[in-house]
Amino acid sequence: MNIVVLVKQVFDTEAKIVIGSDGKIDDSNVTLIMNPYDENAVEEGLLLKEKFGGEVIAVSVGTDKAQETLRTALAMGADRAVLVNDPAIQAASDEFAAAQALAKAVSGLNPDIILTGRVAIDYGSKISGRVAEALGIPHVNTVTKLEIDGSKAVASREVDGGSELIEVTLPAVFSAQKSLNNPRYPTVAGIMKAKKKELKTATLVDLGLDPAAVAGKLQILGFSLPPARKAGRKIDGEPAAAAAELAKLLRGEAKVI
Repeated sequence: MNIVVLVKQVFDTEAKIVIGSDGKIDDSNVTLIMNPYDENAVEEGLLLKEKFGGEVIAVSVGTDKAQETLRTALAMGADRAVLVNDPAIQAASDEFAAAQALAKAVSGLNPDIILTGRVAIDYGSKISGRVAEALGIPHVNTVTKLEIDGSKAVASREVDGGSELIEVTLPAVFSAQKSLNNPRYPTVAGIMKAKKKELKTATLVDLGLDPAAVAGKLQILGFSLPPARKAGRKIDGEPAAAAAELAKLLRGEAKVI
């Protein structure tokens, strides 16, 4: 079974966002990690490999820095990795461009199953549906359980107020919810092995994709940090008087009552 897992490199959730002098987000002193939801996708791919055999291939779009995230997937147990690194994709900087590049890279791997996280924690992007559309195959989002039976898969997914079962024919794309599994930690042996595993880098030309095909649909005009929060206020005095003053402030200044 060919299992492809799409992973993305994102800022650590504890990272402090800094806007550089060029108006762009500065990632020079930021810890970059694998998107947490993608960890569940990698784990599910490894569990499927352990059950059915085959190989797990991690695929990402990004700069040279993204190799670190792919090495993490390899350390977890993925067999090999592919990084699509091209200036045209970085310039486009949107989901459409990334999805087109990922779909082209994935199509050459003849996957039975494509897994990824349900959402990226940086920009809130949900790329799984775009990749499935580009490949013309089924897609199930927010999967909490996945069962494979031959050429079919039954996925349980979250919906408002409950869950639903969806049966699809493989190949198909599935995006993982956190409750799908518990991702394993890379072991020291896994980290050492990951250094020797295959990690290929490909440009759009290598994939046979015209850079014009990944022209972005989104134009980013600029980034700005939210305004600093104002300091809190302490109301002194007797309880009754303090409560009256609080109500007055909530009504007059905060305008919440």
